[in-house]
Amino acid sequence: MSGGGSIRTRLIWAAAVVLLVFLAGAGWVVQKAHADSVLTQHYARLQTTVYLLMAQAELDANGTLVMPTTLAEPRLSLPGSGLYARITRADQTMNWQSGSALGQRLPSIGALPPGQWRLQANTVDAPGANSAGTHALLSTSLGVLWSVGAQSAPLVFSALEDKATFDLELRAFERTLWSWLSATGLVLLATQTALLHWAFRPLQQMAQEVARVEHGQQLQLQGHYPLELAGLARNLNLLIDQERGRQTRYRQALDDLAHSLKTPLAVLRATLSEPADLPQRVAEQVCRMDDIVVHQLGRAGAAGSALFAPALALAPLLQRIHATLAKVYAERQLHWSLDCPDTLSWRIGEGDAFELLGNLMDNAAKWARQQATVTLWIDAAQGLCIRVQDDGPGFANPQVIGQRRVRLDEQTPGHGIGLAVVKDLVDSHGGTLRVSRSPLGGAQVDVVLPGSTPIT
Repeated sequence: MSGGGSIRTRLIWAAAVVLLVFLAGAGWVVQKAHADSVLTQHYARLQTTVYLLMAQAELDANGTLVMPTTLAEPRLSLPGSGLYARITRADQTMNWQSGSALGQRLPSIGALPPGQWRLQANTVDAPGANSAGTHALLSTSLGVLWSVGAQSAPLVFSALEDKATFDLELRAFERTLWSWLSATGLVLLATQTALLHWAFRPLQQMAQEVARVEHGQQLQLQGHYPLELAGLARNLNLLIDQERGRQTRYRQALDDLAHSLKTPLAVLRATLSEPADLPQRVAEQVCRMDDIVVHQLGRAGAAGSALFAPALALAPLLQRIHATLAKVYAERQLHWSLDCPDTLSWRIGEGDAFELLGNLMDNAAKWARQQATVTLWIDAAQGLCIRVQDDGPGFANPQVIGQRRVRLDEQTPGHGIGLAVVKDLVDSHGGTLRVSRSPLGGAQVDVVLPGSTPIT
């Protein structure tokens, strides 16, 4: 089922959202940090102004505050400069303001314990009789106990500054910050879009190759893909090969079926002129044609290499086949020796495994005199190894087993149909089948299935 949309489009949108959130968060953090830093600097300058006031302030013998006409900070003498100073006494009997505060409304400063600083933002009415609105100030105040001889006075030194200067500095920084962040975001988004286009190019190439395979323009995926896609390309090629092999088996099975049915049909046609032998001949040839059809359907239905099949535990399967054969050949009282580790598993279709082991063991049961052995093991170099032995008469002509274009009546008597199916199954898995004389005196069949990953 299609989920709709393009993966690349989704990634671009996701990247844009993540980038927007990240830049917005980073911009807010930087802006907040800069605002705190600038505010700290403004308060530090105001504290310096307070120290300058303290350096120039004096008390006369009457305890009256005396300030020089010219202050060390020139802006304190310039009306409306934006920097103001005030010195107040706790009992409000003394209140000095700098020349810059002329015509300005400054906030009242309460008493402070000696040595204590107060840093704050104040809001007062805007200056002017008819003005409306408020005026924001940053203020720094220090409580001091000033002593001259026997005279002492609790004073509060204050330095104030228009907050407009601070706000103007912040706005300038914010414009620069967000302009650069926006430009950076656009560049990063464009770069990420280009990188995604480049990264998805192998997928587009693979999709184009798959389309060409679907239209018969090429047989397999031929491109060189990155490591992450190389395995997928290999598995797709294996899947394509398996499908072509299955189609080839279907065509061969139909071809062989037509070829194999020629003789039984010819016998039936010839028997029509001999009514006395007709029932017997029909029964024989129907049985023969039934074997032919079973054989060819088994060949066509072989699943082939089981790269995508789950691992199948073979020991339980072997026990089930043995239990069935023990009932079928109960009167023979055969002694079976089964050697298969309980943990041995292999990637093979269950139907193929039943056909393969079932035909091998059934063939051994048919011809064994007293005993038969089945051994399964994993060889690291070869793959899954299967060996079935019996103490029967063995093979009269092993070379014709499983050959194409050899009819059932030309196969080794009693062995042909089962081992022909086994041979086709083994071939479909890319394996090998070898028949020889068993140490028990009868037949020995060795099957090797390579190419799968065992799980032991």
